[in-house]
Amino acid sequence: MSVSLVVVMLNNVTLNVALPELSVDLDADNTELQWILDAYALVFGGALLTMGAIGDRFGRRSALQVGLLIVGTASAWTAMYAETSGEVIAARAVMGLGAAMIMPSTLSIVVTVFPPEERPKAIGIWAAMAGIGAPIGLFVGGWAVQTFDWSMVFWINVPVALVCILLCAIIVPESKDGKQTKLDPIGSLLSIAALGTFLFTIIEAPNLGWTSTETLLLTGLAAILLFLFAMWERRVEHPMLPMSFFKEPGFVTGLIAVSLAFFVMFSFMFTQMLHFQLVRGHEALNAALHLLPLPLGLMPAAANSDRLVDKFGRHRVVSAGLFLLTIGMLLFATQVTIESDYIVMMAVFFILGIGMGLTMAPSTSLIMEAIPGDKAGVGSATNDASREIGGAMGIAIGGSLLNEFYRDSFVMPESIDASTLAADPSVSFPAAIRIGEQLRDMGMPGGQELIDIGREAFMTGMTSSAAGSAVISLTAAVIVYLWMPKTKRIMEEE
Repeated sequence: MSVSLVVVMLNNVTLNVALPELSVDLDADNTELQWILDAYALVFGGALLTMGAIGDRFGRRSALQVGLLIVGTASAWTAMYAETSGEVIAARAVMGLGAAMIMPSTLSIVVTVFPPEERPKAIGIWAAMAGIGAPIGLFVGGWAVQTFDWSMVFWINVPVALVCILLCAIIVPESKDGKQTKLDPIGSLLSIAALGTFLFTIIEAPNLGWTSTETLLLTGLAAILLFLFAMWERRVEHPMLPMSFFKEPGFVTGLIAVSLAFFVMFSFMFTQMLHFQLVRGHEALNAALHLLPLPLGLMPAAANSDRLVDKFGRHRVVSAGLFLLTIGMLLFATQVTIESDYIVMMAVFFILGIGMGLTMAPSTSLIMEAIPGDKAGVGSATNDASREIGGAMGIAIGGSLLNEFYRDSFVMPESIDASTLAADPSVSFPAAIRIGEQLRDMGMPGGQELIDIGREAFMTGMTSSAAGSAVISLTAAVIVYLWMPKTKRIMEEE
């Protein structure tokens, strides 16, 4: 289950480091590159609830195997045959559909297979793997691009998917809703439309403008679709996602904690590859290696969080994890500069990893405890959707904050005529570095000055974005401490 889960998380980020090669080989513009990344996330997030319900109805192991087959096949086809950005975007969308079958199946199988006394530890391991998937993805992507080319990013999925399919057939028992509850096709369509529209709005808002007419209309449409979905689920005899789940304070606060923790993590990870590659001049693989302290803190914290929950209570452990995220973000915002030694950043990454581990595992356990066994797939999908929405909002809002403070801090060197440049370095940090290096290499004035100004402006934007994330995590810590159920564990009451 852990390896299958990592396949999903890898594909969220591995292509980030391959974008420069893709732009050259496929002649892709910025919009196409963005959708190569976002097509996966959009279909994945939009289809999660429906795929979780299908797994509950027809078998979670079967759904997992079909999802792995889809991801492996689409990856192999892309690596062998894709020649245009449109083909890669379509393949990534298909991979997102497969991932939407895999992720809820992994957690629902863990919850249904392990007995109550072992379940918290198992969920802790699952949460640890979910958390380290993004850092591992950056490492794997960096290695693949530097050692081979962008197609290797897709080839990696194939043998892993095949091994997982085989091992599932041998090891994993089939589980499904024993009541054979009817599917909810209208609810499924409404959930896909609502989640898909909401994620599309988040993804496009930084480009369209947060207060633009298009963004406001899309936001309104997403709100209407979510309302219609909730109303339908209240009245239908066999709802896909019973609205009664949201009356459980543990279910709601668990979703809030997971969503806002992933907001902080994905916002931070989004900035760090640019930071290490363009500000500090590291290659992609080396840049990813600098993030290793984060998973090294996250894995043991998540895997052992059940012991802390037994001793101190879940609300204290989760709020402490979110408070550690706040401390890490504040340290990064106030202590990290261009001249900072790596040891400072290493400490910050380790603190963030511990905070994520203490937040994710107990929150996920609480969410799943509120869900009856026959709805384990839908419960897992709801948990996964909260992660996806939180991560998408983190990248969109964190990136917007970074860009806003970057533009405010950037001052064009007097020796450079902005009208003669191919791109505007005042709105694009990568463009500032690229143009500055070209001018410097040609011996023209202002090249190195442009690079230095761009780096300083980026650091201002990055640390300001980290400060914004600190506010988010502190708010989540307060919510969790005040409203998350204070019982040490609900599971023994089953």
